[in-house]
Amino acid sequence: MFTKMQEYPKLSPSDVRVLGAKKEDGYTKQLLVFQTPFGYRRMAEMFTPDGEGPHALILFIHWYEPGSPTSNHSQFVEEAIELAKAGAICLTVETLWSDPDFFLKRTQADDMQNSMEEVVNERRFMDFLTSQPNADLSRFVLVGHDFGGMYGILAGSLDQRPTHYVIMAATPRFPDWYLYSPKIEGAAREAFLSEMKPIDPITHIPSLAPAPVLFQFGNDDFHVPFERADEFFNAAGEPKEKKIYESGHGLNDESTKDRISWIKSQLRLD
Repeated sequence: MFTKMQEYPKLSPSDVRVLGAKKEDGYTKQLLVFQTPFGYRRMAEMFTPDGEGPHALILFIHWYEPGSPTSNHSQFVEEAIELAKAGAICLTVETLWSDPDFFLKRTQADDMQNSMEEVVNERRFMDFLTSQPNADLSRFVLVGHDFGGMYGILAGSLDQRPTHYVIMAATPRFPDWYLYSPKIEGAAREAFLSEMKPIDPITHIPSLAPAPVLFQFGNDDFHVPFERADEFFNAAGEPKEKKIYESGHGLNDESTKDRISWIKSQLRLD
């Protein structure tokens, strides 16, 4: 099923509406709403550098942490501003899990269809970014935390437009998350594992190569213990790099500094 998704409904200009724009020092920010092919909308913010470019591209896909105020497209805004000032067009996006109650509302029966739709939505965000005036398509980083990294890997396995990846505190298999709730056992559990295996990120991360991948993990992450982090990293192709931080699932300020530094170096930003 997943491998048949090379074709998808491409984004058209009429699918995007600008809700507001504001000129800031060194960049312009816009609040956007995207109409999906599935009958609902997704919000996003874009940060566009001053100057003619060509500009590198960065797509930021946030984490899921329902108690956190950054469990939505606001998570990466400060990083997006810094990198826009350095010369990159940055897009921070809303996702399936932007709804704090998403995990409680879903069931295992929903997870495959939700996943297919999310991959399409992310590819349409790529359509939008790569269509920007003076976009440098040879410099395109996808940054994803938690679910953001996992679904970013799926989107990238079908779509070779991202040239670099930062994968933050992601776990290699969707059932690592989706079996937390609701609880299922026995044959139903085994059937779900089998159903999700074709889209598990660890299945697809080798296909990102030769795009460089930076992995970032916390050493006290209940959701992504060392064994899972190592398995995920080992499955990726070269070139790749792994950094471990004194942190939990949310990572820390050191990881932010390292991530920004790595992106600037890879994209040759000021």
